[in-house]
Amino acid sequence: MKKYNLNELSIVEYKKLINRPSINFDRIFEVVKPILKDIKTNGVIAAKNYAKKFDNFDGDELRVTNKEFEEAENNLDRKIKIALEDAAKNIEKFHSNQKPITYEIETVNGVKCSREFRAIEDAGLYIPGGSAILPSTMLMLGIPAKIAGCKRIVIVSPVKGNKVNDPLLYAAKLCGVNEFYKLGGAQAIGLLAYGDDSISKVNKIFGPGNQFVTAAKMLVSIDTVGSAIDMIAGPSEVLIIADENANPAFVAADLLSQAEHGTDSQVILISDSEDKINEIDAELDIQLKSLPRKDLAVKSLSNSFSLLVNDLHEAIEFSNNYAPEHLILNSEKFKNQIQNAGSVFIGNYSPESAGDYASGTNHSLPTSGFAKSFGGISVESFMKSITFQELSKEGLTNISNTIETLAETEGLFAHRNAVTIRLKN
Repeated sequence: MKKYNLNELSIVEYKKLINRPSINFDRIFEVVKPILKDIKTNGVIAAKNYAKKFDNFDGDELRVTNKEFEEAENNLDRKIKIALEDAAKNIEKFHSNQKPITYEIETVNGVKCSREFRAIEDAGLYIPGGSAILPSTMLMLGIPAKIAGCKRIVIVSPVKGNKVNDPLLYAAKLCGVNEFYKLGGAQAIGLLAYGDDSISKVNKIFGPGNQFVTAAKMLVSIDTVGSAIDMIAGPSEVLIIADENANPAFVAADLLSQAEHGTDSQVILISDSEDKINEIDAELDIQLKSLPRKDLAVKSLSNSFSLLVNDLHEAIEFSNNYAPEHLILNSEKFKNQIQNAGSVFIGNYSPESAGDYASGTNHSLPTSGFAKSFGGISVESFMKSITFQELSKEGLTNISNTIETLAETEGLFAHRNAVTIRLKN
């Protein structure tokens, strides 16, 4: 990891540390646009061709059969089943309290207004299948979708050959989902967004992916016949603020748990102690030696950095400016000062991997600084609000002058007349 001292940074250098490495989406769009156009025109036939081209798909049908779900469950080690079941219980328990509350209010006599929530009817879930298969992401997306009440939940995930990962299929079953297609990449996003005669499109697409998946999500979200998306997801990231009580071995383990996601993952260490930074560096070297994904982690660390600050208030200020996906603190002392973070882990025994799998919170979180304006996936992400109003004649009379005056001010006389004609009748 590169080392920086806050006292020695210029404003330009400070801002550079906060900004994520840029992605050349113009170049990626050039690759993705023809794929989306082809699928928009030719549907599942085109999608299947891309699955064969990019993922060596060799089956006849993209959809996972009931038999494949049963075989996955039968083949799966009981220990893995129990782990998935326990994680699902915690995730469901935490997310069950997220359903938004309907309310009604009488703004003036005779004018009743209310706000109610409805589930998004058709939700599409993209589950990554690159260097790591993530059944945990299936739980993180499928469970809140189920709690929200989505009528149809569609899963897409890339496969090599024709077999889906057994834990992933079992996780889908735990979520009550059986519409699962063996498809990844931009072609999967295209099929979800546009559908065809045999596979209906979805209303909103959720889930992280590589740069091509992200680019495809961005493009379909601005197409009037495409689909909405949850968020623009970039590479994984963690920021750790290590005070005097931080355990160097714990901190190093947390840094590596994020670094092993991929070469573009970014991990950041901030401390007010140079000795503490050096101790953690030494632990990184020790733990790296036994890490199976060592090569990925080493490259990630080379793109990451540690920052020496004068005190922890400066550390919190930097963190809020950076807006990390994951933030790890040793103490609850600064909890109220956290403004921008996807998910926060407090104390020596709260590893980031707890949130990734089983604490109950969601691990689909904003990256690339979007934690300044977005929260992570929740039950509400799978819902939308509808407002209602019912006015009696008295109610319309009570606000008629306000409506008519504002309509005249804006030059919209038909708006004014919609009120006037009722009160004259």
